[in-house]
Amino acid sequence: MSYAPDGQHQPYRSEGQYQQQPYGTSYAQPYEPQYQPEPPYGPPHPPYGEPDEPEYEQRRPRRGRRWLIAGVTVLALAGIAAGVMYHFEIPPFTDKGKDVSFGQPAGGGTAGGTDGTPKQAANAKALMPTGPKAEFKNSMTLGDGTHVAVTTLDGQKSGFKGKVWVWAPKEYNDPKFAKSGFPVMIALPGGAGYPSNYWMGTDLGLQTSISKWYSEGKSKPFILAMPVLNPGPDDKGIYWDGSDIPGQPKMGTWLTEDVPDLMKANFRTIKSRDGWAYMGSSTGGFASLKAVLQHPDKFKAAICSGPDIVPDSSLWKGHDKEKAENNPELLAKAMIDKKGAPDVYLAFQVGDNENNKKTLPDVQKFVATYTKGPIHTSLRVIPGGQHNAKTYVPNMGEGPIQFISKVMEGPVE
Repeated sequence: MSYAPDGQHQPYRSEGQYQQQPYGTSYAQPYEPQYQPEPPYGPPHPPYGEPDEPEYEQRRPRRGRRWLIAGVTVLALAGIAAGVMYHFEIPPFTDKGKDVSFGQPAGGGTAGGTDGTPKQAANAKALMPTGPKAEFKNSMTLGDGTHVAVTTLDGQKSGFKGKVWVWAPKEYNDPKFAKSGFPVMIALPGGAGYPSNYWMGTDLGLQTSISKWYSEGKSKPFILAMPVLNPGPDDKGIYWDGSDIPGQPKMGTWLTEDVPDLMKANFRTIKSRDGWAYMGSSTGGFASLKAVLQHPDKFKAAICSGPDIVPDSSLWKGHDKEKAENNPELLAKAMIDKKGAPDVYLAFQVGDNENNKKTLPDVQKFVATYTKGPIHTSLRVIPGGQHNAKTYVPNMGEGPIQFISKVMEGPVE
């Protein structure tokens, strides 16, 4: 094997492979072999100790791809882990349980404005938070950054202690509404209504629907109060009709006095009945209807979806007088007969495929009989509609929410 001056080795060639130079011939002439055969064992090798460039170039992309795949895998696993931790509400991947102030200064707001709340004129329509401030903990955060929060309310007037979930639309924290009172809607569930209120969940879309309807000019930007409806489960078919049944927890007082007091204490609300409404489905629809007819001086409107029309709890046994005092039909008749009763607005919606086939005809009869004098009604019959909240929420935007929003106020100063 011979070596060129630059150190690159030449392929070995056997004797007789090269053209012989005659003696005396100048070696300045370029040396050219007669032919260039392939080396016996594959292509020529690079210099000793130096990398084989073609092979090196092939390996480098493969190594890069391995690092890329490894990186993507790590990120994917991290994402899955974060999702799992969020699902199981493990900090710091969820803000559930964190304090929510709803823009209220620390210490609780008062109408006097001494703690940082805006001062207001004596003739203002808005009511600044009266205090004391409740402790709200975040239950969930919506896509627009608003919160559904929960507190435990020790009802001073009813003597009942239970949970209340609240939500305020994003407009509530808009600086241009800093001195404005917002309307409140007390949303009541059907079914057990205990230990939670199903309107507080985002799967039914009540909160996002209100925001959407407000942006479309259909609805007021309601603050939602979502209390438990009953003091315990109805696993034995027992419920309380949202009423003060003798010998039982005073759920009527809880819903019409303690819950509104909580909202006035912690939110900028509206002084008059023009800023207070109910909504509910099934037995919650009954409780909403009854609350407005019992207290038209406090509440102006209700959306009643698939409601019962008369009280029918088994707990009324032996208390006929009190049962009659909580009967919407009798309450409506008394309002019509009374001179100067304030106007109330009742928006009914019922599916034509309700599981209780009496629901629609009972509501139609109520509307036909009692829509007079101070009682104003609307009825939306939902084609194919069933007795469930998923039917009722989207259809609220097809008439009922407009019906009550036209007669309510807010935001107002």
